[in-house]
Amino acid sequence: MSKELMSLGEVRRRLGISRQRADQLSRRAGWPAPYARLSIGRVWLTEDIEDWIKRNRPALMQDKVAQEVKRPKPPLRSNPAE
Repeated sequence: MSKELMSLGEVRRRLGISRQRADQLSRRAGWPAPYARLSIGRVWLTEDIEDWIKRNRPALMQDKVAQEVKRPKPPLRSNPAE
């Protein structure tokens, strides 16, 4: 089973914060330990980051649930060239 990983850039986008702020948070006590240190930088398990968000930024969890709700697809348009 493969593990989903997040880079600092992905963490930044998920939290909606700057790169500098994401770096600050990632160095604080209580932040998940990196899963690995790669040439691109530190990476974390997605589930660890989501758990941190659930505990520390619960409003973001509600936003994510709202985004994941499936919206009805718009009807197909007929081809005007026909």
